[in-house]
Amino acid sequence: MSDNPNNLPANPESKGLSRRGFLGASAMTGAAVAATAFGGAVMSRETWAQAVSDAQKKAQAKIHVGPGELDTYYGFWSGGHQGEVRVFGVPSMRELMRIPVFNVDSATGWGLTNESRAILGDSAKFLNGDCHHPHLSMTDGKYDGKYLFINDKANSRVARIRLDIMKTDKITTVPNVQAIHGLRLQKVPHTKYVFCNAEFIIPHPNDGKNFAMDDENSYTMYNAIDAETMEVAWQVIVDGNLDNTDADYTGRFAASTCYNSEKALDLGGTMRNERDWVVVFDVEAIEAELKAGNFITLGDSKVPVLDGRKKDGQDSKVTRYIPVPKNPHGLNTSPDGKYFIAAGKLSPTASIIAIDKLPDLFANKFEDPREVIVGEPELGLGPLHTTFDGRGNGYTTLFIDSQVVKWNIEEAIQAYNGESVNYIKQKLDVHYQPGHTHASLTETSEADGQWLVVLSKFSKDRFLPTGPLHPENDQLIDISGEEMILVHDGPTFAEPHDCIMARRDQIRTKKIWDRNDPFFADTVKMAEADGINLTSDSKIIRDGNKVRVYMVSMAPSFGINEFTVKQGDEVTVIITNIDQIEDVSHGFVMVNHGVSMEISPQQTSSITFTADQAGVYWYYCSWFCHALHMEMCGRMLVEPA
Repeated sequence: MSDNPNNLPANPESKGLSRRGFLGASAMTGAAVAATAFGGAVMSRETWAQAVSDAQKKAQAKIHVGPGELDTYYGFWSGGHQGEVRVFGVPSMRELMRIPVFNVDSATGWGLTNESRAILGDSAKFLNGDCHHPHLSMTDGKYDGKYLFINDKANSRVARIRLDIMKTDKITTVPNVQAIHGLRLQKVPHTKYVFCNAEFIIPHPNDGKNFAMDDENSYTMYNAIDAETMEVAWQVIVDGNLDNTDADYTGRFAASTCYNSEKALDLGGTMRNERDWVVVFDVEAIEAELKAGNFITLGDSKVPVLDGRKKDGQDSKVTRYIPVPKNPHGLNTSPDGKYFIAAGKLSPTASIIAIDKLPDLFANKFEDPREVIVGEPELGLGPLHTTFDGRGNGYTTLFIDSQVVKWNIEEAIQAYNGESVNYIKQKLDVHYQPGHTHASLTETSEADGQWLVVLSKFSKDRFLPTGPLHPENDQLIDISGEEMILVHDGPTFAEPHDCIMARRDQIRTKKIWDRNDPFFADTVKMAEADGINLTSDSKIIRDGNKVRVYMVSMAPSFGINEFTVKQGDEVTVIITNIDQIEDVSHGFVMVNHGVSMEISPQQTSSITFTADQAGVYWYYCSWFCHALHMEMCGRMLVEPA
């Protein structure tokens, strides 16, 4: 562990500096600040200790959110291998809710109810998900509170969450590709497209007749999904494995890091080239090509596909390739809209790409595409992702160094041009091996530089031991001042990969369901066909071996407390919660049948199962709703076949 985990002002009398403390620029910055504050005098040990204590106490006091008080920000965390999205309050770091997406969740019935299985579609057969990148819809470069989108790398899917109800309402499987990884959104004039990378190269057609990687018909693609319809709008074939992506503030350009330009199948081969590239996509040119009909389709898919590869040294109309070192990973847009910043991963550098030079790049005005790179600062070992404070500084995670480095973008550009300037402002130890990092409002033009979250992959010696499988460690850092100050450790499970933060006023949720909500519209249509008023009727409809049990629920009772079916019947239970008090959610569990669902106020939920065992089976409310909650139950009587 570091002797100075927060990299607060370094004690000038200390002889036992850690390696990080010695190398960290924060020590120099802290000493300079201290010397200025004390008239150029060297601080005593006692004064230094007091300065450290006061700075830490002040920062930690800011994260306290008292009983009944509200956090300043909503934080949305990817649920990693759990296939969900987790909702946090920031800065308290209290977990508020979990939104099931690609997983099965018995609390809400996600993956079990008819409504959720309709949203999952054919992919309901997959019981796993691997969530990576949650991102919020925007209007004019600011969060509009409408949607959150997230990818499933494991099964090549993208999901949309409605933020007014915090429920997944659309899931799309992307055709022709495997492993949707990086995901970002068009920022202006609004989120028309969800941009997402498919990582792995596969042969086309992928029918087992060709396994070669170097074949003309083996490639991956960049994908755009219509944010409203959730249909795949277009795909672009690229060279290399796509990694992370982002979009600019004009609506014209998106960019992605690419690694494995070698098209290798072994670890050594994927690291052979000293440079891979950032590929830039001209969205306007893509739309013009689509309008002109200059595209193909693949297999059974009707999605238009454009070829964005370089052929015989010639650029395509829709892409440009910018060489950068080495196996680049993160790709992030500065909130002033000036730069794409690509982290080198296997190089200690980040490449600063001037977005205002990209029109000339596509107009072929540069002999070398690297002329659009205006800076390439050395930051440390294993740079992965960069976030921003809106004050001209970038914050980049250094995976190998287990640090976050704060650096000034314009000063890094000056250094690239030969000026003598120290663009590194501070290096802060984090615990340990950080991946993504995210600052408050950083993906918008409103980046406010208040809080920084670092998602650290390792956590040894930070928490109570939990056996061979350790939690990971999400750390909260105060970046509102000149110095980064670590204020909170938060253990997390199963690799929450990335997160995003929005102000609480930007998210507007419903308190109870709207009875006309499209989320359960298909169930309403079924009830209408059966002549049922969902808010008042409790009735059983028998259609051969299909039985539909309609009931209302109102704390503390179900509208039907007993019904009879025959063994082997397909039973659908449809419940409408007619309570109008926002806390009074109900649940429905049929014992020994794998049946569970949530029904919140004014919601209709339905679930279908087979009554395959004769006998008496109790059902009960699973959400504590009333003083007589335990008495809210009933029986299903199953007659032998």
